[in-house]
Amino acid sequence: MRIGELARLTGVSTRLLRYYEEQGLLRPDRTAAGYREYGEEDTVRVWQIRSLLSAGLSTRVIAELLPCATGPVPVLEACPELLAILRGELADLDSRIEDLSRSRRALSHYLATARDSGPDHGRQHGPGHRHDDGHDYGEEQAA
Repeated sequence: MRIGELARLTGVSTRLLRYYEEQGLLRPDRTAAGYREYGEEDTVRVWQIRSLLSAGLSTRVIAELLPCATGPVPVLEACPELLAILRGELADLDSRIEDLSRSRRALSHYLATARDSGPDHGRQHGPGHRHDDGHDYGEEQAA
């Protein structure tokens, strides 16, 4: 099948399918005239890619996981480095969640202590002042 048909079957644009190819996620055959030729297995591969992307994985990581994937959902088989990759991705996600939580606490603090009067509204302490939660809000602004 050609790229347009694969796009219709999967609901993924031809532009995005070309991007997946550039990233090494799809490897279509080429006709003598240079047209991309996809097989039925590529339909499943696109669904696998979409599913793994929705889990927040990068195309770089997905390229490493695809050899371990079976079925459209996909199911990941225990390939040698699979668990280490997924654990690393989970640790990175946990770190980002902690960073976002810290930022949320800081914004909540600023909102709770904001004053709606005068040019210095909401400013109770100078930059770099540590608050009860131990967070240095001034440093974060400078970073």
